[in-house]
Amino acid sequence: MESPSYQIPLRDTPTQAPRSRFPSNIVHKVRDNLAFRSKWAEVNGAMGDLGTYIPIVLALTLSVDLNLGTTLVFTGIYNILTGAIYGVPMPVQPMKSIAAVAISNSAEFGVPEIMAAGICTGGILLLLGVTGLMQLVYKLIPLSVVRGIQLSQGLSFAMSAVKYIRTVQDFSKSKSGGDRHWLGLDGLVLAIVCACFIIVVNGGGEEGSEREGDDINMGGRERPRRRVLRQIVASLPSAFMVFLLGVILAFIRRPGVVHDFKFGPSSIEIVKISKHAWKEGFVKGTIPQLPLSVLNSVIAVCNLSSDLFPGKDFSASSISVSVGMMNIVGCWFGAMPCCHGAGGLAGQYKFGGRSGGCVALLGAAKLVLGLVLGSSLVMVLNQFPVGVLGVLLLFAGIELAMASRDMSTKEEAFVMLICAAVSLVGSSAALGFLCGIAVHVLLKLRNWQEKDQPCSTVV
Repeated sequence: MESPSYQIPLRDTPTQAPRSRFPSNIVHKVRDNLAFRSKWAEVNGAMGDLGTYIPIVLALTLSVDLNLGTTLVFTGIYNILTGAIYGVPMPVQPMKSIAAVAISNSAEFGVPEIMAAGICTGGILLLLGVTGLMQLVYKLIPLSVVRGIQLSQGLSFAMSAVKYIRTVQDFSKSKSGGDRHWLGLDGLVLAIVCACFIIVVNGGGEEGSEREGDDINMGGRERPRRRVLRQIVASLPSAFMVFLLGVILAFIRRPGVVHDFKFGPSSIEIVKISKHAWKEGFVKGTIPQLPLSVLNSVIAVCNLSSDLFPGKDFSASSISVSVGMMNIVGCWFGAMPCCHGAGGLAGQYKFGGRSGGCVALLGAAKLVLGLVLGSSLVMVLNQFPVGVLGVLLLFAGIELAMASRDMSTKEEAFVMLICAAVSLVGSSAALGFLCGIAVHVLLKLRNWQEKDQPCSTVV
């Protein structure tokens, strides 16, 4: 006879809800985005955007008394955040059209007008991004027109770079002086040597060591030596070394600049913007800047990032919101109006930037300099060899222009070249864009009409 078995009733234990992995996922994503792919290459890549950044910031500081310390702090924070969010060397550049108006007309277009223009531009881009209209624009614009804008912007950078190298520059008045002397601490010889050094180290932009044909006829002893030598040369941080040389020469040109340093951050105050400043900023600054921001800071950046970093496809809405937030926040405190730019992305990629850590490192350096030296840093920047800046800008411009080499048909190349030519000659990306779209539509109509025509047979 079996004894009855008694079951002990189990207690109702509260079921524990699974913990959300959302915070840990974010931390892992940020850590991965900021991880260096190669230490010296990322440091080198961080220098790739300075050929654009330094001249414009220096010109605005000298001509309209822009608060350099505040600009360094805010742009440093922007660099760190964009590096953490996107995981690529997403640049933070000055809004060039607004800067050009301020430098050429500093008496009537001062800091309040600059900030008003930046806030208005940022507000419109934020609205386009939040509503999804920017993504729609991105999908509708033909690739050949985008490549035309990139080609014109890259060639414009390259031509400005050659001007920096060949002639003496007065950034405070945005004017060129006489021809640059061959010798000296900012002479032509120095710029040419720096350019040759970068070409020897970086080559034409090829990835890795792909050319092994040179070693085929070498003996077993000489081939490894040559390969090791090539690897050593290719691993040199050329842009960083050139920039470091420029800093050393700046102190040599004016040793007393150290005594002009005032330690501590610049005072950050809210900029007072009058009704007149809002009007002037919108009419003279926002209207010419907006087409450039939409095309080069959003559309071209999305295309270029997908070209350079397969799998890193960013939405135009995200980039537009990023640019909008930077200006809506920073411009109220006197920070220079900023945007992302295809030229800066190409420049940082050219010199080795492959991760968000590249721009985060640059941002950390800006943040430290802004907090420690503030606006007194302008004394050093004013002595920096302009020819060296021209060399860095030259290679950034060429890298951006080279993105247009993927046009597979003669028709696409035709549209691209029309767009680029009009943009360069008319000095307006918006005008080049309109012409490129018009030519593209006309060619499509022509092709459509030819398809609809019945084929005639010869009897």
